[in-house]
Amino acid sequence: MTNPLTRTWTTPFGLPPFAEIADDHFAPAFEQGFAEARAAYEAIATNPAAPDFDNTIAAMERADALLDRVGAVFFNLSSTDGNEARRALQRDLSPKFAAFHSDIMLDPRLFARVEDLWQRRDSLGLDEEQARVLLLTRRGFVRAGAQLGAEDQARLRAVMQRLASLGTQFAQNVQKDEEDWVMELAEAELEGLPGFLRSAARAAAAERGRAGHVITLSRSLIVPFLQFSPRRDLRERAFRAWAARGEMRPETATLPIVAEMLALREERARLLGYPDFAHFKLETEMAKAPAAVRDLLTAVWEPARAQALRDAARLSEMLSADGINDALAPWDWRYYATIRQREEHAIDEAEVKPYFQLDNMIAAAFDCATRLFGLSFVPLDVPLHHPDARAWEVRKGARHMGVFIGDYFARGPKRSGAWCSRFRDQSKLDGEVRPVVINVCNFAKPPAGEPALLTFDDARTLFHEFGHALHGLLSDVTHGSVSGTSVARDFVELPSQLYEHWLATPEVLSAHARHAETGAPIPEDLRDRLIAAENFDQGFATVEYVASALVDLEFHTGRAPADPAARQAEILAGLGMPGAITMRHATPHFQHVFAGDGYSSGYYSYMWSEVMDADAFAAFEEAGDIFDAATATALETHIYSAGGSRDAEALYTAFRGRLPGVEALLRQRGLAA
Repeated sequence: MTNPLTRTWTTPFGLPPFAEIADDHFAPAFEQGFAEARAAYEAIATNPAAPDFDNTIAAMERADALLDRVGAVFFNLSSTDGNEARRALQRDLSPKFAAFHSDIMLDPRLFARVEDLWQRRDSLGLDEEQARVLLLTRRGFVRAGAQLGAEDQARLRAVMQRLASLGTQFAQNVQKDEEDWVMELAEAELEGLPGFLRSAARAAAAERGRAGHVITLSRSLIVPFLQFSPRRDLRERAFRAWAARGEMRPETATLPIVAEMLALREERARLLGYPDFAHFKLETEMAKAPAAVRDLLTAVWEPARAQALRDAARLSEMLSADGINDALAPWDWRYYATIRQREEHAIDEAEVKPYFQLDNMIAAAFDCATRLFGLSFVPLDVPLHHPDARAWEVRKGARHMGVFIGDYFARGPKRSGAWCSRFRDQSKLDGEVRPVVINVCNFAKPPAGEPALLTFDDARTLFHEFGHALHGLLSDVTHGSVSGTSVARDFVELPSQLYEHWLATPEVLSAHARHAETGAPIPEDLRDRLIAAENFDQGFATVEYVASALVDLEFHTGRAPADPAARQAEILAGLGMPGAITMRHATPHFQHVFAGDGYSSGYYSYMWSEVMDADAFAAFEEAGDIFDAATATALETHIYSAGGSRDAEALYTAFRGRLPGVEALLRQRGLAA
């Protein structure tokens, strides 16, 4: 029988044939994918015809087709439903992919053809997108070491293969800690927990074949437990476990991995002629250099820390009033902040949550996309990778725009967090190819027959990831290498963070926040209180984020630290980190930075993009309509559909007429003087 991964897919919309795919199909499919890609690159390298855009750059765009297709299925399934067979194969594949990439990017014949085109670029008659793809292709070769001598190239190959293996091991170690830890709750220990949290804890126990209730390290369980449990000892136990991911036992320890990765990243940068990894990594981003990132984060840190210290003083008073003669601790903050929010803003999560049913929030995200971009969403009854996942065909009028898949519930084998990925990119190089995009979240799954309820923050996460999905679904470029989210790392969060703004508007909440049992719309008073409280506890949220971003930046600036834990403590002490707040992602489980190369030196990107998203939504407010048609058209044209076809600064300036300053972000977070 033919391998379902390598044959032509005749499924609806060319979806992967999930029902036919078994784990033992992946290894031979990857083997075939590598072989076909190597043959395609060899044909380019040995082509006797003079280099032109089509026989070199466009041919490279086509070379990895099967490898990309198989990889998209495998890595999505590994993230959403990991098992030991997939993890073992991933460990095997990581160095193979790194070696393959080095073989291509360090092939002098391929680079010679690209360099020939680069030198003649002004006479080739390229359109703007082609010129951009040529620039990015050449830059990729140079930054991969194409101009180095043989000895340095050999060392760089070894470094990249080792980094790939270490990143995979880091991610798997953290996930193992997350999967294995549970805290069983006796009946008396459920005191103070609202009904929605009890239901989620019961469902989490049932998923693990246990009776009763358990708390896991899924954010959708651990955060509300820290908010509502009056048992300080249980909060401490849960928080310490959450903070200890990557440090729970010797066999899953990640700090030795981190130390080696930091040293290898520094070596990589120095081989390529940069003083450190941060300078290497940031050169191609909007920020350009570490100093610009540090300036932004410092400008936000000082007012955020001042606000957090004021809030800590108030929460310490509440702790003392409860008869606890101890300093405010990280496992206290969310509990007392929740009480304070209830007192000062009359916001009670148990009152709010029934109005944020998952299905209604999906409908809200779709409705905003309809009103902004003219999209419609038609449910599909097709086999998917997991029974919890669901899919929609996305249309614009009669035009098929792609397929959107949502996989929303937490489960043991799923990586923690929330993200957007794809099974297929948009392109037009060989005819119209529309994307297949997936959003993955980790919301608490309710017991059978009960509605899935979200917190307001959960709903914001759903909108955020759907903003990424729209970046892929609306993409309208020719070359897959610059489609969708293939943009600068500190620009990629703009479409997602911007989309969050629509959720927190009276218009959207009144239409879609409806009670799970009665169907009644959210009362205007509660809606307005919710919006008014949006910046509640912003000092805490900003401090935990900026601390993580600054630790990431400093780890990669200058010499790599031999002892990352000691260096982290030193950085936080230098910042004057409030004692009752921890980093949002401490080093041992900082997956953005160490589970791969994606956000290394780049965790600041969320805040860099937030400077733009605050300013971009203001364009709609200035127009007097949050769904203003002209502004939405400009947003689609210059941001959501443009991918990386132009430089990020040029795209934003085309939309807004200028680049924004940090003031918009400070106002948005309620931290402006």
